[in-house]
Amino acid sequence: MRRTAAGILAAGTVLALTAAPASAHAALTSASPEKDSTVAAPSEIVLTYSDPVRLPRVVVTDASGAEHQAGSPRAVDNKVTQAVGGALPNGEYTVGWRVVSSDGHPVGGTYTFTVKGSPSGSASQAPAPAPASSRAATTSGEDSGGSSGWLWIGLIALVVAAAGGAVAWLRRSPSRD
Repeated sequence: MRRTAAGILAAGTVLALTAAPASAHAALTSASPEKDSTVAAPSEIVLTYSDPVRLPRVVVTDASGAEHQAGSPRAVDNKVTQAVGGALPNGEYTVGWRVVSSDGHPVGGTYTFTVKGSPSGSASQAPAPAPASSRAATTSGEDSGGSSGWLWIGLIALVVAAAGGAVAWLRRSPSRD
């Protein structure tokens, strides 16, 4: 009986240590305006992700680095909406975004679109760029980091400690055979 319990405990420990944690990082699935598109001046940026997201940050900049977002972005389930501050002048714009996936992993990226046919003229007439500190959230590509890795390390350490305690308890228990 004792050997069977120890065998089951050992098998469970091995399975727990070798099981890969789920990785459900949200990915940007669509954007409006679309990546590399040429559009009339949009009034908002809408980003749609593969999974629900939280803590969004969206920055819309022109070629000179001036920012054109207005207010804070809104995240509802897997969709983030960012208002644009006024009519965008003609020119190329970069959308920098950063969100936190439902698994706690921060992801971010950038893409560009072009405004053409705007009655506001060209983007070079835009106001001076905002301070660099407010642009810090824009990233290129997918970002990594977060605390989910530490959560799994802590969980594995807990399982190993529990397995060790169970083995020690089984060894000290009086034999019933």
